[in-house]
Order: sequence, then structure tokens, then C-alpha cells
Amino acid sequence: MHMLYGACFGLGGCFTDSMAYTLSPAPGGPVGTTCCVTKVELSVSGQNLLDRDVTSKSDPFCVLFLEVNGKWKEIGRTETAINNLNPVFGVKFVIDYHFEEIQKMKFALFDQDKPSLQLYEHDFLGEFTCNLGVIVSSKKLTRPLVLGNGKPAGKGTIMIAAQELSDNRIISLSMAGRKLDKKDFFGKSDPYLEFHKQGDDGKWMLVHRTEVIKNTLDPVWKPFSMPLISLCGGDVDQTIKIMCYDYDNDGGHDFIGEFTSTVSKMCEAQNTTEIEFECINPKKQKKKKSYKNSGIIILKSCKIARDYSFLDYILGGCQLMFTVGIDFTASNGNPQDPSSLHHINPMGTNEYLAAIWAVGQIIQDYDTDKMFPALGFGAQLPPDWKVSHEFAINFNPTNPFCSGVEGIAQAYSACLPHIRFYGPTNFSPIINHVARFASQAVQQEVAAQYFTLLIITDGVISDMDETRHAIVQASKLPMSVIIVGVGNADFTAMEFLDGDNQILRSYTGEEAARDIVQFVPFREFRNAPKETLARSVLAELPQQVSQYFKQKNLSPSSSDPE
Repeated sequence: MHMLYGACFGLGGCFTDSMAYTLSPAPGGPVGTTCCVTKVELSVSGQNLLDRDVTSKSDPFCVLFLEVNGKWKEIGRTETAINNLNPVFGVKFVIDYHFEEIQKMKFALFDQDKPSLQLYEHDFLGEFTCNLGVIVSSKKLTRPLVLGNGKPAGKGTIMIAAQELSDNRIISLSMAGRKLDKKDFFGKSDPYLEFHKQGDDGKWMLVHRTEVIKNTLDPVWKPFSMPLISLCGGDVDQTIKIMCYDYDNDGGHDFIGEFTSTVSKMCEAQNTTEIEFECINPKKQKKKKSYKNSGIIILKSCKIARDYSFLDYILGGCQLMFTVGIDFTASNGNPQDPSSLHHINPMGTNEYLAAIWAVGQIIQDYDTDKMFPALGFGAQLPPDWKVSHEFAINFNPTNPFCSGVEGIAQAYSACLPHIRFYGPTNFSPIINHVARFASQAVQQEVAAQYFTLLIITDGVISDMDETRHAIVQASKLPMSVIIVGVGNADFTAMEFLDGDNQILRSYTGEEAARDIVQFVPFREFRNAPKETLARSVLAELPQQVSQYFKQKNLSPSSSDPE
């Protein structure tokens, strides 16, 4: 992003630009749908490993550790690759993936010397440590191995590939019936369909029920969709049973008939080709030799598509572009005064810094260059002391980028003595500023970039109408706004912007295309672990990212073919 920021930083400028998480709900109404935890499968291989054996080559295996409460916990081990310095391990590591958490991992390789589970009895070949977010945002990662003293493990490298373990395919069906049995004394029938799959115990389990079509022997049911994993466990060759009933108000629904099929067979039904199934009542079939069927069920169309998840887009190469906006209005208090929200205490922090670290530490893993614009608003700037509502806190308007979250924190601390806190508290300039970059990304027509603006503020918004309008316009773009309120002010207006309970409208009456604002008051997390703030602040971001790209019918940039 920092390559072509442009020299026209400021008002009205034009710029060029160089997130257990659950899957979003799929359309349709399968019976008994449950939330899915996203799991990631990690494949590991090595190259040019150290040779620790005298008469042959090393016999390497890999151990994965996850940091839990500051200690390394072993998650699993691969098999041992005999006599091999370039192993490709067949055993995969499966990890629950949580976007809103830092999941620190260590991959350690050993040369197996004896049949012992104790790692100290095997020769150490090197290790690599990183966050899971770095792996999934890279999709494939190659890094040098290091020894315990931090020195290179010879020329040894490790390759890690990530893949999401979730079947997010959606099946869409369009069904009709013809000449079904008449079941009602004073009318025809009120038919509906039930779809069943076989459980592990062999019993049939209801997974979907259509609506009832009243008083007809030739029903046409509304097209419907459901997760493929709900219908057949993701196995397109698994037998499914479709049963047809006549609805009765007293609950004693009359059985019309049934048939079985597989999804692979049903997929033969396309727009121009229909498939017909005979609807059979086994009891009638046994009693009457002349019995043919109890009607025909017509499969008009069957389509399978993918319901892409947040992780699909990240693994497809989508970068999360992170910008910080910091409130420097006078209501924060003089930073030299210990009561100021901008006062940096002897521990080297304050609520502004805590919010920057909590959010930035997560998001920085999803941007390969880790260069982030950090902007301020509501302050008077030297040398003419004019008020600015979108200035670079490093005072370099053509290159406002900071290197990682640590760079943002350093630039923030360094700028405090050189500006005058003033006002008012205007959000719209900084929202519009990031929106200009997001609008450039729209023109790419691929799911390549998504922009996240973190605004940290202490007070009441002065330009509420303009801010509402800016958010409504930004809701059409690949962009989200996270607001963290510090201090003890009345944040009612912020909660209004967070459209969880109602759709946000511009002062013109225009509705937001989607909810893109998440507001969190810092005071609720003062005594909680810093991870708790990150979880709350970032909870909605994965859904907002995938929702935007799906609304625009954009597939992940490097998605696999169906």
C-alpha cells in the first residue's frame, strides 16, 4: 500500500494504493443445522536439513507446539522420514483457527535416534516460530530453520502449507411433482417433501423439509438451498432418501411415496435437462400387481456452488489493509498530565496504546508488507498551528506509513509533544480518506484487498451527519470501521453507528448496504486480559469481509475450480 501513496495528502486528495469462528449461515433451512468451527490443516516439509547421523542421513520428524498461557503445549507429531534430509511429511496438523486471537506456533524438527517419546533423547535439527495468521495469510510459507541460540540450522528450511478443512459447498434444488396420489376426501393433496440422509448408525435422519403446496397433485415447490454437508455429509455418492407426504392439520400426515438417489445422480439435472423419479409407496407396491407408482417427482435443476468463507478469501491472497485514526482533541487532556488519556504512564502505555496493540497485533499478520498508515485528527499542527482532521502522525504526508504495530506505537509516542490538542471531534474526513483507497480496490474486480480503519476516540462526535453519510457510502466498499472508545464519556452516538440493532441511515435517508461498524468501549476491558479486547473488537470483521465479497460475487483470487 505504501508504494504510491501520493504527494496530495490532505483534504480532497486523490490517492493510489499499491480478518471458535463460525461459517456464515448458508441460504435455505436444513433441519438441525449446527455451527462449524473452522479448522485449518497444515502440511509440513523440509529442505536441506542438518545431517546428524554418522553412517546415514537424519531420520527427521516434526513436532508442533502451540503457546498456551505463556507455555509451549505439544499439539502433535508427524511420522519419521527415514534417511531423508528433504522430508515431505504425510501426517498433517489440524488446528482450530481463531481470527481474533494470536495463535503462536512453533515447528521443531528432530532426528529420531531411539524409540523414545522424550524429545531430549533425539537430536535437534532446528525450529521455526510464527503466528497461525501469518501462515494462513501466506497460504504457503518457506522459512529458514534456526537453532536454540538463534543461529541458522545450516541451510535447513521448512515449508508449511495451509488449507481450510470445511466443506462450504451449497446445493440448490428445484423440485416439482406430477400426478401424485389423491389423499384428501374433499380435495386433492397438500404435498410436501422430506430429505433424509443416513447417520453413522444406519438410521435415516431428516435434514430438510419443503413448504406445503395446498390442494394439488402437480405441486411446484420453491427452489431451496442447503449446505451439501447437511444433505449428504459432503459425499456426493451417499444415498439420500426423498419422501413425499400429504399434509394434514391434525399432524397425521399421509405418506404418498418415496425414492432414493445420490447427489451425483441429481447433478445431471441442469437448466435444460430434468430428471424424473417414480414416487413409490412400498405397501401399495406389495398389495397391487398393477401398481406403477404414486406419482412422479421432477428434479428441475440441481446446482452446487461454494459459499466462500473468510478464510477462503485470506487463503486466496486477500490482504487486510490496516489504518489507525487517533483522536487528539482537547477533551483528552494535556498528555503531560497524569489524568490525560494520552499520558504515557511509567509502564509505557495508556488506553490508546493498549487499543493499538490489541487490534494491530492481530491484523498485521494479514498484510505482507506490514506498513500501515497512522493518522491523527482534532489537533493543531506546527508550524502554522492549523487544525487538521487527517494528518500523518509521523509528520510525513507523502509517506504516513509505520512499520508494523510497533512502528505505529513509536510514531504515536513521538508526536505527542509536537502537537496541540484542539477539536472538534470529526470522524468523516478520516473515514472518507480510507474510503478513497477502498474505492480504488473495487476497480480491481478481484477479492485482493479489504480495508480496516481503527478509530480510537474519547468523546462525542461533532460531525454526526457527515459521519453517518460517510459510513453509508463506505458500506458499499471493501471496508470496515472499528471504533474503540477510551475514557468515561457518553458513547451513545458510537453505539448508534454500530448497526447491530438497526440499519444505519444517512441524513439523506439512504440505508447502509451492510453493517461495517463495530464499537467497543475500552472501559469494559480495563481489568480483563488484553486478548479479551481483541476478541470483542475483531469479532465481526471476518463476517464483514466475506459478506462484502459475496455480495459482489467475487471469488477468492486463487480459488480452486469446482
